[in-house]
Amino acid sequence: MADSKVDDTVTVGGWAKRCYMTGRAVMDTTLRPYDLGSTQWYILWHLANAGPAVQRDLGRKLELERATLSGVVITLVRKGLVAQSAEDADQRQRLLTLTDAGQTLWDRLPDLSFIHDAAFGAIDPSDLAVTIRVLRAATENLQTLLRKD
Repeated sequence: MADSKVDDTVTVGGWAKRCYMTGRAVMDTTLRPYDLGSTQWYILWHLANAGPAVQRDLGRKLELERATLSGVVITLVRKGLVAQSAEDADQRQRLLTLTDAGQTLWDRLPDLSFIHDAAFGAIDPSDLAVTIRVLRAATENLQTLLRKD
């Protein structure tokens, strides 16, 4: 019987995961002095760039599980960076808004585009286009598989 162990450094999925995890580690290291994690940053980014959002909709958009989003939002509210209120159209839904303190912090945060530049800046654009096309197709195939259940 063949060895069932798979070396993830030779698979597309393994390298995609390693790239993501390494980029996230750089992001977390950069955000640590601001007492923020990457998921907190993503929520602040969305609120700073797209404006207030219904918590449920934001969770879908950022592809976060409800429990994860709820915990992160509670932390951001406790830090005074995000306000949570009842939405006008449906009082059961929570509207998230960046507070003045949240906007002030957002304005002080470093530009994280250096992470993308460090990872992909020296790679030929045609190679990146192929990579995006392959990963998009693989993701769509897996999403289709999920919907079959």
